[in-house]
Amino acid sequence: MDLSTTYLGFTLPHPLISGASPLADEVDGAARLEEAGAAMIVLRSMFEEQIAPARASSRFPSMDGFRFSPDSYLDHLARVKGAVGVPVAASMNGTTAGRWVNYARLVEQAGADALELNLFLVPTDPDENALDVERRLLSVVTAVRERVKLPLAVKLSPFHTSLPSFARQLASAGADGAVLFNRFYEPDIDIRNRQVVRALTLSSSTELLPRLHALATVSGRTPLALAVTGGVHAGLDALKAVMCGADAVQMVSALLRNGPEHLGRVRAQIEQVLEAGGWDTLAQIKGSTSLSRWPDPKDDERINYMHILQSWRA
Repeated sequence: MDLSTTYLGFTLPHPLISGASPLADEVDGAARLEEAGAAMIVLRSMFEEQIAPARASSRFPSMDGFRFSPDSYLDHLARVKGAVGVPVAASMNGTTAGRWVNYARLVEQAGADALELNLFLVPTDPDENALDVERRLLSVVTAVRERVKLPLAVKLSPFHTSLPSFARQLASAGADGAVLFNRFYEPDIDIRNRQVVRALTLSSSTELLPRLHALATVSGRTPLALAVTGGVHAGLDALKAVMCGADAVQMVSALLRNGPEHLGRVRAQIEQVLEAGGWDTLAQIKGSTSLSRWPDPKDDERINYMHILQSWRA
């Protein structure tokens, strides 16, 4: 069974990637991911606030609380690259085109095969409109591209008025790929103590649906390579993403919960489903449910919406 795919210019034996997480915080952990079958490894993010602190506030986490400093991250990247044979992507997280983007060049020099630029942003300023927000994010992509030749993937939040349009603009700004989506961690409220509760919860397959819709909307309408992240826990999840146009599938929560060896089980599930369906390659189903293959995507979206609303039966 041929599960090969191409992502960010790399030919991978299958689409399953270990996404940015603590799983590769140790060199032994990265080696375990490779042994378990990860086709690519994405290291956790370095934050803009770590690389070039500009806002001194007690509300921000202490720099001592982060797993890596800017210097130790580069050293870790180099050691992971020397220990594994699969492509290794570094990750940077920021939302302004400040001097921190110069760190991208250091990442390239440390041996990264690719760079994932995480643009996690929740707009809260009523004086900044949607166009202003997107221009600001595009300026970050442009600034990073000016500094490196690495394949550049942009990890996006699900907060864009027209994702297909923004994807095209990302490509024009120099991005090579898009990762859909960054998880939006919603804080809870402790009513008794009148406090905001910040808790990290692992994803489930139920989070996949908005990502499938976004993939289907963008696929075939942009030159960007596409990856999905968030909600992929089983082989069927991965196959749905590929059918909607994903070139690669990032997994984190499922691996944190079940161990890196879960990658092998997911790969086996993919092969079983393809074989049962009479397919010989993953490429045969790639993008088969993309909106680019529909006669009139705008009308079809309305039709889907109306059918779903009328489908409820008590």
